Formats: sequence, structure tokens, C-alpha cells
Amino acid sequence: MNRVLESKPARRVVGDPTSRGSERTWPAIYARWRASRLGAITDRIEHALIFDTAGRLAGKRVLDVGCGDGTLAVYAAEKGADVVGLDASAAMIEVARAKARQRGAEIGFVLGRAERLPFADGSFDLVFSITTLCFVADAPRALGEMARVLKPGGSLLIGELGGWSVWAASRRLRGWLGDSTWAAARFWNAARLRELVAGAGLAAGPVMGAVYYPPSAWLAGVMAPVDRAIGRVTAAGAAFLLVPARKPIGGQVAKATASPEP
Repeated sequence: MNRVLESKPARRVVGDPTSRGSERTWPAIYARWRASRLGAITDRIEHALIFDTAGRLAGKRVLDVGCGDGTLAVYAAEKGADVVGLDASAAMIEVARAKARQRGAEIGFVLGRAERLPFADGSFDLVFSITTLCFVADAPRALGEMARVLKPGGSLLIGELGGWSVWAASRRLRGWLGDSTWAAARFWNAARLRELVAGAGLAAGPVMGAVYYPPSAWLAGVMAPVDRAIGRVTAAGAAFLLVPARKPIGGQVAKATASPEP
């Protein structure tokens, strides 16, 4: 098994009880993951699904909740979006700012919590929440906040760790063996994600999957060409789940307070 999996960063964001003690280590972990063959292949597959689903970004105001090292935020800005990135880790915000400067992307980065987004109602056309809810203590509250800051008719893209994959099994095992990061993680299935979206008053689209190969760089290279085709058929067994959701025009956004079980 490729050991890079053991270091793959779930994006460290709001409400993660393990983030304070290890905050300074995460920029290096991100860098190692992105530099690895397994990381490069996996990121490419996930990002293709995310941005193909997002559609045209030019002229849109976009919020990336749990922006991590800023990779998605920078890409969205390069596609013409007006982007704001938010993360709970000051170390990751600094890395994201440096990446944006290096790429010449004008992005506003904010230190903050998903459960209390520091933005006015209806501020954004599109919100990304990518591997964020897996570490948020109160996922329904965070989703309610994301729904609140969306404009009527705006879209939310939720990307989460699928609970029924080899990757999830490995991460759960690490948590049971004492890894505080994965012990704190929440894994999701399609039904629970739809329930979460509905609780926020949003209309969910079909749940899509990606990353069907085990955590091996060799197998990732072999299976990458057919990964998207598998995702068109089923989300079962995917390590990454993507749920597009839309805020109704003129509808009421529910304010959920209780977290569903993953």
C-alpha cells in the first residue's frame, strides 16, 4: 500500500478539534501530498469533477469554505471568479495567500469558522465546501450558514469523504489506532448528504462519485482513465462524493441545529 495515503490532508477547517495542536504541520503535509504521484492523480480526478459540475465561473462571486492551501480558490480565480477563501487555520491561510500571490490571483482570504460565516445573507453565487464537513463539529449549522450566504438561485458544491471505500476503511483503522485526525473524522454516504442538504433548505442534485481505486499510486494510474465512467454509473464505493445543491428562489432556508449521524 502506498504510504502517501497515510498523509493525505483532509482540508483542515472549522470546528476540527485536532487542528490546533497540529496546525503548523499541515502546510508540509499538503505539499507532500500534492507532490506525490497518488496525490496528483487523485487531485486531478476530484478537481475535474468539481469544476465540470460548477460550470462557468467567470463573473461569479465564489466562497471556498475550508480553503486549505488555496488550490481550488486559485483555480476558480483563474477562471474569472471573484473568490473569497475561508479557513480556521492561520497557517493554511498564509500558505493560500502565498500561492495566490505566486499565481497572480486576487483572492480575499479570511480566518473564520463555517458555523459562523462572517458574510452577509446572499453574498455569493457559488459556495464550495470540499472535505470540510468531515471535520466540522456541527455540520447542519455549517450547511445552514452556507445556505444563508448563497444568493437565491445560487449553488453549493459539497465534496465529502465517502464512508464505503478502501480509503475510508484505512482511515477508520488509523483512528482506532490513535490517530487523532481520523479519530475525529466523519464519513458520509449519499443518503446522509442528501438529508443534510434538505435540512438546510436546499435542493440537492444527484450524488456523484470519484476515486474508485485503492490508495495505491500504481492502481491510481491504471484506473484513472475509467474512474469518471464508473462515477457516471454509481457513487457506491467512491472515496469522494460530490453533491450539487441549489438555493430556491424566494424559498425559506431552514435552520437545522442537530447533526445527523454520518
